[in-house]
Amino acid sequence: MFKLFIYTKKEFFYMNFYGINLATIDFTIYLIKGKRMKQFSLLLLAVFFVVGLSAKFSSLQAQVLYFCEDVDEDGYPEKESSSFTIGSDGGWLKFLVRLDDDVDCNEVKYVIYKVSRNGKEKYDTTIYQDVEENWVWFWKKITFYDDGKYNVYTYDKYDNFLASGTVKINFRD
Repeated sequence: MFKLFIYTKKEFFYMNFYGINLATIDFTIYLIKGKRMKQFSLLLLAVFFVVGLSAKFSSLQAQVLYFCEDVDEDGYPEKESSSFTIGSDGGWLKFLVRLDDDVDCNEVKYVIYKVSRNGKEKYDTTIYQDVEENWVWFWKKITFYDDGKYNVYTYDKYDNFLASGTVKINFRD
């Protein structure tokens, strides 16, 4: 639901975004008429739209996939990076998923795609991991044998999306 009413001269401005009352203030518009009124309305609408969306979706940022060399005992990444260098015989890193709530299932999967130079994803592999239903974070040690850019998507056993990330694997010179 989105309502925007703009009145002129000593009336008021009222905006309601997805049931969240963002502002009710006395508002006076002196010099805005015709085309300027439309421009002002669109600008104001854009500002409140961005504010509303950031407030609405800020909780989604709590579900994160980290790429790191290790995980501490409290489930935080150590030596986190989006780029790793491995030997020509392969190398490993850890995928750490942190959630804002329990995973609520007993298995998750990491679906890995290799990204080509033109940005297209090509399916590489799927890796499964057993988890406990009450876990809010978990990690898996993954070995890479090929260099390149990879997109990783994490899902629960019901195929509900959990988190995603991109990692670049380089060969050591």
